[in-house]
Amino acid sequence: MKRLTALLLACTAASAFAQTPDAPAFTAEGVRAHVEFLADDLLEGRDIGSRGHEIAARYVASEFDALGLKPAGDDGTWYQRITFQKTSPGETPATLTVTGPGGAHDFAQGEDVIISPNALERAVDLTAPLVFVGYGIDDDTVGIDDYKGLDVSGKIVVALAGYPDGIASEVGAHLNSTKTETAQAHGAIGFLTLPTIARMKIRPWDMMRHYADGARYTWVSPDGTPFVEAPKIRGQGTLNTPAAQAIFAGAKRSLDAVLAEADKKGARPKGFALKTTAHIRSSSTAETITSPNVAAILPGSDPSLKNQYVVLSAHLDHIGIADPKPGDAPDKDRINNGALDNAAGISTMLEVARAFAESNDKPRRSIVFLASTGEEKGLLGADYYAQNPTVPADAIVGNVDLDMPLLLYPFTDVIAFGADHSTLGPLVAKAVQPMGVTLIPDPMPEQGIFVRSDHYMFVKQGVPAVFLATGYGNGGEEAWKTFLSGNYHHPGDDMHQKIDWQAGARFAEANYRITRAMADGDTPPLWYKGDYFGNLFAPDAMKAGK
Repeated sequence: MKRLTALLLACTAASAFAQTPDAPAFTAEGVRAHVEFLADDLLEGRDIGSRGHEIAARYVASEFDALGLKPAGDDGTWYQRITFQKTSPGETPATLTVTGPGGAHDFAQGEDVIISPNALERAVDLTAPLVFVGYGIDDDTVGIDDYKGLDVSGKIVVALAGYPDGIASEVGAHLNSTKTETAQAHGAIGFLTLPTIARMKIRPWDMMRHYADGARYTWVSPDGTPFVEAPKIRGQGTLNTPAAQAIFAGAKRSLDAVLAEADKKGARPKGFALKTTAHIRSSSTAETITSPNVAAILPGSDPSLKNQYVVLSAHLDHIGIADPKPGDAPDKDRINNGALDNAAGISTMLEVARAFAESNDKPRRSIVFLASTGEEKGLLGADYYAQNPTVPADAIVGNVDLDMPLLLYPFTDVIAFGADHSTLGPLVAKAVQPMGVTLIPDPMPEQGIFVRSDHYMFVKQGVPAVFLATGYGNGGEEAWKTFLSGNYHHPGDDMHQKIDWQAGARFAEANYRITRAMADGDTPPLWYKGDYFGNLFAPDAMKAGK
């Protein structure tokens, strides 16, 4: 994205960020009040397109209104209303038939294969030869071309999940998330993911199959076309071991050998044509729903900088009500309230907005406060906003996203996922230093979190961005591990948790200081020279020395 070239040429990348004024008071009660409302059972988990989410959206809009902010939605409203397509598996379960030296073998949906419904086709009947493509990465910057010497045109590729050792975790997470686009660029028409030994430890098959029959969502463009990043990939799925073994029948290398090699540090298995074909059949139904982003603006005070925008975002949606399971008690709690994920992030954003609105020292740049929808369905609301912003796209200079701050302990550090790529890293560290809070690097790179929250959609539009969360210090590591293996995406993420509301007030203050520093700095956030994401998504933008 172009980055206000004329203005930046008047600045220098070395300019110091402005000193942050003393932060206003933040209270435990203020943070708790928002979470209490948004995580109430009456909102039924705030699922996309639900009545509960609409109520939550109106709550946020009314808070913005009460603070005297300006609407930043469509047509002078608080809402950017988005049309989504919900694609659900059809009545006939999807199947995968593998034919080769071992004969023909059928694999059922949810047992040994998970086939994703196609957003563009209601019935898919696809047969094509199979080609193993290693990790399925082709990127000159990291020096990997897994497609070299392979003909995949009109074929279905089989790729290892994840990325090889030796690639920076955030770059690897990005490359892993864009494999279908890479396969499409090489002419493939189908894509099958082969979990590695390491991936199965992080996400066992029983965990993956839990989502086999779930709907998929995407936003719909104004012309009515569902947004699909790789529309020519007609069939897509993930393989369990029996299906993978059938696919590798008669191959030059066995499945076990490939997986064993991939499990070695630094190994990169080479691709080769397989001796099997796959027949993918699936059906789906589609319906459209709408759900809003909620957006507000606090105008900047500096005549030269007020036309630049800092975005502070948090997702408002959660996952709604879980389906009943056989044997469930009639009164079993199935409401996924999402108190920490992400009512706590929205509460933080609202408290920061309040502090700015009440301050006599207004920010120099304008601030957009964005409560996004559809994050739990694939970062969809943020993606739509980043591609269709309600302010000039080239005037958005930075984003900080708030997602699932773990307010279960008195945190002493914060994680800014993505901090190493731009001057937002030192800005965050300097902003929270007066609070005695430190900035730590990503402590869980194996989770690929960099591509799993809304800030990533701003990065893809060339905007320096970070995702801020509470850190691992002072009991944080144990709290994170316990939460992710327990209450995460579970009805237990509710107000019955032992939430440390004073930590919530402290997190709000930290984000106020960070947002203030972004808004008041002489120089906006800049990508570092030579940074992977800066070069990829903002090649013409001014860069900073590291």
